[in-house]
Amino acid sequence: MISRFPLLGEPLPLDLINTAPSLGDLLRTPDDLRAWCTAQAHRLPELGADIGVADVSAVRAIRNHIASALERARRGQCPHQLDLHALEHAQRAAPAITHLRWEDAGLTAARLREGTPGQRLAAELAEATAHLLADPAVTTIRQCDAHDCVIWFLPTNPRRRWCSAALCGNRMRVARHYRRHKAEQ
Repeated sequence: MISRFPLLGEPLPLDLINTAPSLGDLLRTPDDLRAWCTAQAHRLPELGADIGVADVSAVRAIRNHIASALERARRGQCPHQLDLHALEHAQRAAPAITHLRWEDAGLTAARLREGTPGQRLAAELAEATAHLLADPAVTTIRQCDAHDCVIWFLPTNPRRRWCSAALCGNRMRVARHYRRHKAEQ
């Protein structure tokens, strides 16, 4: 099955940014947001099925601030205060607590947030972004070298140039081969 999202498995803020590829926004409806959350279920707390239009708007708004802050930080520039304040505000709008519960096996701790599904999701994304912004690896974030691709990734190999070697990488190699052979004719 082909995912409806172009690249998954990057740090959570990058996976969110990658939902706005050059072909159009992939988070337009509550169903789109539910599908993305399902694809990220191993990294996000359960939000429930009651995701609405306002939740989509909240996530898209924080996505814009995340993209702006990471764009500047990856270039070694200080993010705009407006973006940093938006990230902090999102976290304050859905504060997290550690819920303690006694079970037969002992004490368990679960991190819970208050607020609407959109507020909780925006807070989780803002918190993940804060950690990424504070990580020195933020300056290694790249955008795919394919001329028509806007996907961001955190390269595990310093020579990685494309979001996907099988897709963009192969497309660019074929185009380069075509140009080289056309010039020889």
